[in-house]
Order: sequence, then structure tokens, then C-alpha cells
Amino acid sequence: MRMRPTLDWVPTGDVPPGTTDLEPVAAALGTGGVLVLSGAGISTESGIPDYRGEGGSLSRHTPMTYQDFTADARARRRYWARSHLGWRTFGRARPNAGHRAVAAFGRHGLLSGVITQNVDGLHQAAGSEDVVELHGSLDRVVCLSCGAFSPRRELALRLEEANAGFEPVAAGINPDGDADLTDEQVGDFRVLPCTVCGGVLKPDVVFFGEAVPPERVEHCRRLVREATSLLVLGSSLTVMSGLRFVRQAAEAGKPVLIINRDPTRGDRHALTRVALPLGTALTTLADRLDVPTGGRATRR
Repeated sequence: MRMRPTLDWVPTGDVPPGTTDLEPVAAALGTGGVLVLSGAGISTESGIPDYRGEGGSLSRHTPMTYQDFTADARARRRYWARSHLGWRTFGRARPNAGHRAVAAFGRHGLLSGVITQNVDGLHQAAGSEDVVELHGSLDRVVCLSCGAFSPRRELALRLEEANAGFEPVAAGINPDGDADLTDEQVGDFRVLPCTVCGGVLKPDVVFFGEAVPPERVEHCRRLVREATSLLVLGSSLTVMSGLRFVRQAAEAGKPVLIINRDPTRGDRHALTRVALPLGTALTTLADRLDVPTGGRATRR
């Protein structure tokens, strides 16, 4: 199934209003077996903007699609120039209070798993284990010809050497690690091939319009089947890749709880939507459940 390249969603009048009452979420966590589904909103407090919230990057930036990347060498040059610059900032991001709270809930046995739509690795850096990266990770690069994987840091070093003096000032950084640059700033940025076969390199992330690997989707569906409830954190659920798991949980009669400041495409399926900042909400929940959040974290 391909991820719909939906770039916007407008709430209708029948979307339930948000609340500030965390009690239903606290009750679910207290029961245990909660599956977390996180989106870009959980990383905004780490300095990574989201797509659709206030000041979201879609107001100024259209994400790269899989079709454009694979069909157009000029599009690949623009992408890699912007992504290379964005990686310098993106790679310095650190977990925030929301990531640390999720990791703490996991350590205390309250979660059955974590699925993230994010590609930033911050859940793992905070100490969460067995995180399913639904859309992949910017830490890895894959060759579209031979399928070889390699660490992003290795490509970053190669690109630095091949593009000495490339130091444009970006207008902003986006949730996919892509920096906002003009065509003039991109210039004649040099794109590098796979060192194994000379093929086209792509970050190991699911672009808009690209299919999420079916085995990954089935893994997530199994996690939904095994969970007692689904807790959505910081996702507008605009794209079907995340919304389908909300629908699956609701159809199975499992409580769906959402913490997101703005309305989401899944609100009609949810028991509640808490309209609070994630760091504040998750820290409050940890305190209420007597779960310390100062556990281990790792550097990426």
C-alpha cells in the first residue's frame, strides 16, 4: 500500500473538540499494554519543526516525493544539497521531555511498543527500545540499484569533501531533515553514487508517494492487535500510513487516545484528544503515575 501524498487536511465541523483532561490517558497507562504511535509533534521541542502545526513547514516547503526523486536527476541534486545542509542541524537534535517520558513508560512496563512516523531517532536516543520506524531513519542510506545500506555519517563525510565550501544559509529545517534552499543556493552541488555499484543513493526513509514496506506494516498491525490501547502523540494522522492503525484499533474496540494540540484526522475514532503541549502532558502523566523520567539516554 502506498503512503498517500496528502499534504493537507482540513477539519470538518463534526470533529470533537480537544480537552485538557489527562485522566483517560493516565488510566490507560496505568492498565499497561499501551502502544504508542508518535509523529512530528513530539520532536518540535527538540528544535525539529512539524509539518502542519502552527508555523509548520508545509506553509513554506513541499516535501520531496518518491516519484520526483527517482525520475529527475535535478530533483535529486536539490534534495541532497538541502538534506546535506539540514543533516548538520538535524543530527545535533537531542531528546526532549516527551521522548524521555515515553522511554520511562517503556522501562516501567506500561507500553507494549512504540511506532514512530519520525525519522530522527530521538526515541531511541532517549532510551526507548524496539522502536518501529514506520518511515525509516535518516541515519541510514540505501542504494536503489544494489540495495546496499551504509551509515549516513559516511555519506556526509564524502559529501563534505566533494562540496568543499558549500555553506549556504538555510531559511529553515524541515521534519524530514531537508533544509530550505533556493535553486541558486543549490547551485552545482555534487551528488555522489553508491560506492558498491555506482547506483543512485537515497536516505532509508519513506518519501511521500512511496510504499511503506509491507512486512513493516504487518508488524505494526500485529502490535495493534496485541495492545490494550493506542496512544497517539503529536501526529495529525493526515497520511494513511499512521491513520490506518488508528482505524484498526477503533474497529477492534480498543481505546484510541490522542495528545495533539490541533485537531487530527483520527479524532472521530478517539476516546479523547488532549490539546496540551506534549512535553508538559507527558511529564505530568509521569508524575501522576510516579514514573521517574531521568533514566538513561544515549548520544546518537
